[in-house]
Amino acid sequence: MLTERTLEKLRILAESAKYDVSCSSSGTVRGGKKGMVGNTVGGVGICHSFADDGRCISLLKVMLTNHCMFDCAYCVNRRSNDINRATLSVSEIETITMEFYRRNYIEGLFLSSGVVRNPDYTMERLTAIVRDLRLIHRFNGYIHLKAIPGASQELLNEAGRYADRMSVNIEIPKEESLKMLAPEKDHRSVFQPMNLIQQGVLENKEDRKHYRHVPRFVPAGQSTQMIVGATKDSDRDILNMSSMLYGQPSMRRVYYSGYVSVNTFDSRLPVLKQPPLVRENRLYQADWLLRFYHFKVDEIVDDLHPNLDLEIDPKLAWALRHPEAFPVDINTADYEMLLRVPGLGAKSAWLIVNSRRFNRLTTFDLKKMGVVMKKAKYFITCHELGASNLQPLLGINELTPERLRPLLVSKAEQKLAAKEAQLSLEFDPLPAPLKGGE
Repeated sequence: MLTERTLEKLRILAESAKYDVSCSSSGTVRGGKKGMVGNTVGGVGICHSFADDGRCISLLKVMLTNHCMFDCAYCVNRRSNDINRATLSVSEIETITMEFYRRNYIEGLFLSSGVVRNPDYTMERLTAIVRDLRLIHRFNGYIHLKAIPGASQELLNEAGRYADRMSVNIEIPKEESLKMLAPEKDHRSVFQPMNLIQQGVLENKEDRKHYRHVPRFVPAGQSTQMIVGATKDSDRDILNMSSMLYGQPSMRRVYYSGYVSVNTFDSRLPVLKQPPLVRENRLYQADWLLRFYHFKVDEIVDDLHPNLDLEIDPKLAWALRHPEAFPVDINTADYEMLLRVPGLGAKSAWLIVNSRRFNRLTTFDLKKMGVVMKKAKYFITCHELGASNLQPLLGINELTPERLRPLLVSKAEQKLAAKEAQLSLEFDPLPAPLKGGE
């Protein structure tokens, strides 16, 4: 039975959990089992996430407690903040999860917590919740659990046997910036649990090759989050960290969260009227290029362009900086080069490679495949867009990148980029000490 007091604590803790965006439900499939409640296929505290098949599913996103022993400048739950505090007991979290599931409010649980007493104490309670949900309540749905930096390997190993995904947030890409905003933390404390979880995933993978009924260990892998705009770190710093993390076999997603000014009194933080949402979106687009389009970080951002262009997407920005790579002949170019053409996605590039074996492709064929011809037409040639055609098309080399850019940038994109570029990133000066008698 959910009491009024429990629901009030749930409201407070769901509000405290909303700033953690590393909330994913994809990467694991668990069918229904006899005697168990729920399955995994691909209100207050309820957030929406997406499975691999594109389905939107609901997760109960809540913290065990928003009390915390740390005083991180960027965190709403920092020790020095004067906010409503609450703590749910282990049994209350379990009851809420099962009641919400039975009422069809949710399909899974995203559970995090502030750090109280010490990392092991907090991690032990989180582990007890997921263990009881699986073994006592027979909950078979999706569970995403935040790992606590500094927790013992034994607790992380036990939690990994019951959770589908675990995550540890890096928050800030550069060590010196992290130490400035969170002196009690460092990257080592974050990478240690990441490495322990990765070790468990790899060991479990080997064990499952030899033993048929070995329980799965974090089958949906790991994720992490970085805050965008809380420090002067460039997009290049952020993407270099993401590229390094994606080199780890268990890392599935890196999430980017535009900084929300929740602690305006702290002079170490920038003064932002609104979160840098356009920059956040460009980072997700660049992240997509790293994961699925065979781009390297130095191709997206470099010494001359350490930050992403806010007006245009990263792939178009690369194309405008490299006119010598175009035009691309749709009927002869390899798959990797097709991926670099603005307006072509991974699916349409795959369709082109497989379709041109049977016939020469035209613009009509490309439109049916989903190619965005408004962009792509300036970077490609095909059956009726060749040099010998009676109606040649002016491409990037004829128009030049400087003249082509305004044709591809909408007024809405220009307005959003200009508005975000005007956001103040300056830090408030430290207040001058009071003189005697003042």
